[in-house]
Amino acid sequence: MEGNFKMLAKTMFGFEELLARELRELGAGDVEIGTRSVSFSGDKGFMYKANLCCRTAIKILKPLKTFTIKDENALYDAVKSIDWSQYMRVNDTFAINATISGEEFTHSLFVAQKAKDAVVDQFRENTGERPDVDLKFPSLSIDIHIRNNTCNISLDSSGVSLHQRGYRLATNIAPINEVLAAGCLMLAGWKGHSDFLDPMCGSGTMLIEAAMIACNIPPNLNRKQFGFENWHDWDPDLFDVIEESALKKIREFHFTISGYDKAPSAVEKAIENVKNAELSEFITIKQADFFYTEKEKERHLHMVFNPPYGERLEIDMEPFYKNIGDTLKQNYKDTEAWFITSNLESLKHVGLRTSRKIKLYNGSLESRLVKYDIYAGSKKAKFQNEAE
Repeated sequence: MEGNFKMLAKTMFGFEELLARELRELGAGDVEIGTRSVSFSGDKGFMYKANLCCRTAIKILKPLKTFTIKDENALYDAVKSIDWSQYMRVNDTFAINATISGEEFTHSLFVAQKAKDAVVDQFRENTGERPDVDLKFPSLSIDIHIRNNTCNISLDSSGVSLHQRGYRLATNIAPINEVLAAGCLMLAGWKGHSDFLDPMCGSGTMLIEAAMIACNIPPNLNRKQFGFENWHDWDPDLFDVIEESALKKIREFHFTISGYDKAPSAVEKAIENVKNAELSEFITIKQADFFYTEKEKERHLHMVFNPPYGERLEIDMEPFYKNIGDTLKQNYKDTEAWFITSNLESLKHVGLRTSRKIKLYNGSLESRLVKYDIYAGSKKAKFQNEAE
């Protein structure tokens, strides 16, 4: 029986420390932080657990071999030197994802094509038949990462990216990626210890991720499938044990999670997604324009949201962001407010001083996750009271 082995979890820029902490808390060994990745070790059951429970992971890879290669022929030979019959049958389908950086290899599709030829040729020479490629639903996903002359070949245990949780069937114009939402919430210190509001909730992603963090619900509980379910050594009984153990760690939540959006269509979609995630008992969503709302309860409020950037949603930036600042200052005392934006110029118009600024990326867009502390009285009075 296979014991512990090395794995690599891929993530987004800025989330490496979060993911390392998640993996340690889940029980991973040998945790080491890389660039947009964290390496760790564990057994097959832990691979299942990492896929099910990591909020900030995009992929969990199982490395097979590392080669030094100098050209396309060396790449072909390296891929062909692996015995692929250990991992797939000739009637299985496969897909290859290639990521490259450096000067020797400059075209990821060419690398994927060359690797595909090596796999196909090996089967054809050994069996007289060849497996087919299926880019959407392959039996086996192979990951190739080339940096300069170092080539890492791995099996992708996740299959479809882990940001596709399975609960979001309806989206609005510019939905936030689920992993990005979860990472923003974690960087914002959200743990479910207060009321929560997303005042521009769109299709409800931030609300759903906030509820899952508050209740310690595994983020990928709603996924239809993981890549490892097609592997030869898939153990459904072991997965059931892992899932059952994770479900036992779900906790109660004693505050409110609320969302507003001024678009009726967005509210409708958000309610539908919350229902798909089976979180309707925790989340309340209503149609409202944030700029005409005020805090509903006296107690402390945690706010994390994703306002329009002007990339896909047309808005007049200057008054819009000024309104965010004015609404927070006038109507939301005793609130810890965070939002992410890629429109860095717009932050000048909020009119409030940030207490944190964290660099992230929303897709290819450089962004900032910013924090504003809105005090119950004046800031000066607050610090005087704390000093007394």
